[in-house]
Amino acid sequence: MTGSAVARATGLPLRLRAPAPGWELSADVCVVGSGVAGLCVALHARAAGLSVAVVTKVEVDDGSTRWAQGGIAAVLSATDTPAAHARDTEVAGVGLCDPAAVRALVTEGPDRLHQLINWGAAFDRDGAGHLLLTREGGHSTDRIVHAGGDATGAEVQRALRDAVAADPGTTLIEHAMVLDVVRDVTGRVAGVTLHVLGEGSADGVGAVRARAVVLATGGMGQVYAATTNPAVSTGDGVALGLRAGAVATDLEFVQFHPTALYLGPGARGQQPLVSEALRGEGAVLRDAAGERFMVGTHPLAELAPRDVVAKAITRVQLRDGVDHVELDARGVPGLATRFPTIVARCREAGIDPTTALVPVTPAAHYASGGLATDLSGRTTVPGLYACGEVACTGVHGANRLASNSLLEGLVFAGRIGEALARELPVPAPAERVDARPEALVDAAARAGLTGTMSARVGALRSGTGLAEAAGRLAALGERTTAVPGVPGWETTDLLTVATAITAAAAAREETRGCHWREDHPEAEEEWRVHLDVRLDGDGEVALTRRPVGEAVEVSW
Repeated sequence: MTGSAVARATGLPLRLRAPAPGWELSADVCVVGSGVAGLCVALHARAAGLSVAVVTKVEVDDGSTRWAQGGIAAVLSATDTPAAHARDTEVAGVGLCDPAAVRALVTEGPDRLHQLINWGAAFDRDGAGHLLLTREGGHSTDRIVHAGGDATGAEVQRALRDAVAADPGTTLIEHAMVLDVVRDVTGRVAGVTLHVLGEGSADGVGAVRARAVVLATGGMGQVYAATTNPAVSTGDGVALGLRAGAVATDLEFVQFHPTALYLGPGARGQQPLVSEALRGEGAVLRDAAGERFMVGTHPLAELAPRDVVAKAITRVQLRDGVDHVELDARGVPGLATRFPTIVARCREAGIDPTTALVPVTPAAHYASGGLATDLSGRTTVPGLYACGEVACTGVHGANRLASNSLLEGLVFAGRIGEALARELPVPAPAERVDARPEALVDAAARAGLTGTMSARVGALRSGTGLAEAAGRLAALGERTTAVPGVPGWETTDLLTVATAITAAAAAREETRGCHWREDHPEAEEEWRVHLDVRLDGDGEVALTRRPVGEAVEVSW
């Protein structure tokens, strides 16, 4: 890693050994996570003749992917080009995208989408059988495919689940939380330890021995009090990678989706998402006086990139002293047919969007940063790969373009599959080296942690608020427990991620993409850099600048 150190933060637990596993199984590849990224990696690895174990914290269908509403962006129209898709992606990323990663995404994306269709995914089509395309925020043309109107993630998850289930060479371990990435004495990954809950033949603490581990655990939205992410999204993959010695990057860029359904001031946890595909079909945003406020704010108005829309909504809320704005979807043709999931969720909350305005507010949504990888999905730890939202491939920069997330999972899962096929080493017995936290954080500290993050490290940040957050998080880290269990592991992972996000946000003294500093309101050329994050030997967070265009050092 090159560049200059810019910050250091304390408060994370130190390292130790946890109880030895009581059972083991072996596979060539262990995939942690069962969403689009994890299941696609599993399918590619199996196509290369490798045995695969997929470990998932919940049931295979209950991860993040099934909640994706909008769709998958890909160049499928004769009037569209990869160059246009790349340009839209880089504009949204505000100067921090890796051009090589973006090029891989937009050029390989259409083939990977068709591969997904061959695996059984059914997308919406017109009467002639052509894929229907729509537009979302930041896109200059219609290039989003969708399924079931607004149930794309559920259909993608179903197709991949069925494809994996049909292959006897894949072992699926559900209701299992990975506790540690295991390394050998050379520093290379040798598998994972995990805790399986509930009934089954492999209960309790165990291990999966593997020649490679792929982290595909999804996001970290549960680090905030209100998020569109499901309960499973507690940042485990980033925490696991950091504890194993991997570098993460750009963690300060947490995207807040502009339009989560507002359920009242006391709403906590997962909030219903109101897809921006609604705005792509004509819905508009209005303030308390009924006026459209995005017109004149950005040339694309309601279809501006997500950070622009989220900031505009937040400004209106601060200006008017309100907790939400209104989304007017009453003029969207065939609203209940085109968006059945959204309409149903609104009606469950007592709102009929076909006749009434929908209250919406920004909520933590997507992590543009994550474990730093090369273009083959390799992290800085030999044998450890990352794919999907847990990874930072360089595609998203400072702000993800809508519907590039499922596409990124498809494309880079394929690249990881190719890498596994050509470079998986012959296993060699070696002593195991673990990197677990010394003590678990008391699960009772979780509410204070998420409240602190929402209040001080949310959509609008300041140096004073970030310093206050760092102090509160450090104090919460002192609230440890000797009682083992998944709640403590999750809270420990959340604290690890929250501390790293806060340190990076405090270090980046500018406003760029979805990182908004009220005390540094402009983007600064000196901050057109990546902030690489690692844990040092004392468990402290250390940050280093890395120039844009300089790849993270992966030397294995």
